[in-house]
Amino acid sequence: MINRIRDIRKQKGLTLADLAEACSPPTTPQTVGRLETGMRNLSLKWMERIAAALEVDPEMLVRSEKAGHPQVVATLAKTGPEALATPQDAILATDLGGDGSLMVLDIAYPHGEYRPGDQLWLRRLNPEEAARAINRDVLVPKKGGRFAFGRLIDRKGKMVGLLPPGHGEKQQVVDSPAWIAVAEMLVRRL
Repeated sequence: MINRIRDIRKQKGLTLADLAEACSPPTTPQTVGRLETGMRNLSLKWMERIAAALEVDPEMLVRSEKAGHPQVVATLAKTGPEALATPQDAILATDLGGDGSLMVLDIAYPHGEYRPGDQLWLRRLNPEEAARAINRDVLVPKKGGRFAFGRLIDRKGKMVGLLPPGHGEKQQVVDSPAWIAVAEMLVRRL
């Protein structure tokens, strides 16, 4: 099995110290480094701790040596494409899960920057965490099994204000939503 901790940690922009501190309970950067390089056994307990800190499913930390996996081979910088020193495993949209809070919104009609066929991956938050989603696109449940979608622009008490992505649409106000799902990733076919 191939250990993917380092690839996932780097793609999330974390240092060894960041990941060590994010573990519950916290550990040392040296321990994380030993787990990444295989110098220390990656037990199920360690997989669960590291995966929780990285916000991925534990099984995403390892993969079979025989299984192919998409590789990040270059970055598109200001001056054009630049090769990476060594290719890295790409984190797939399905690798973002972990706690069952992911959901997908299929776009069937153009709305603002979204095109038909797009998929918008969202992470569900508790309403108390709405401040984390200000100025982000969100999906919010309304009464009667309906939804509101748009940019979260305001929150007053238990009410949230959304500005829909289309031009000239009026602000929507939702009272006491059960949850707020904030957009994390746009998947678009070319």
